[in-house]
Amino acid sequence: MIYPVPAVLVSCGETESEFNLITIAWTGTICTNPPMCYISVRPERHSYPTIKRAGEFVINLTTIEMAKKVDWCGVRSGRDFNKFREMNLTAGPSKLLSAPIVMESPVNIECKVVEIKELGSHHMFIAEVVNIQVNEKLINADTGKLNILDSGLIAYVHGNYCVMGKRIGTFGHSVARSNGTKKNRKYQ
Repeated sequence: MIYPVPAVLVSCGETESEFNLITIAWTGTICTNPPMCYISVRPERHSYPTIKRAGEFVINLTTIEMAKKVDWCGVRSGRDFNKFREMNLTAGPSKLLSAPIVMESPVNIECKVVEIKELGSHHMFIAEVVNIQVNEKLINADTGKLNILDSGLIAYVHGNYCVMGKRIGTFGHSVARSNGTKKNRKYQ
């Protein structure tokens, strides 16, 4: 019941003939330094042995334009379909991995597995983030800042896909002064 969660496409495979996509909602950040994240995958999934053997995967963030493809990749198996071809998605090169990125994705997070925790129905692949690729359209040309909220990211909420992006505040806005500086606050 911890929702929303990201709806991502995880790409894996060391060669073009084994490239595959799996839709994952159980993923997230677990550490800043070193940058680490996780995905949780059922062992019976087609991608599981590929990720376990290769020790790498790419988390590809997804957008509203990709929602139908994301869902399709989540209900079809790579045993039966070439998901890149079927969904007209482009497998592009990672910078540091053999696993491909999804070129249509606004952000691609390249990950190397450091540990696998067998937790029951799902096994958690704990991974170090080794590289991130970002679509240059999301970078503000004047400030150089990432405008990820403008990309139309989707999330999964208890059986539903939802679009994200409505800003309601920024980090630290609850203690910011009207001129943008933070208040000097004492905690009791």
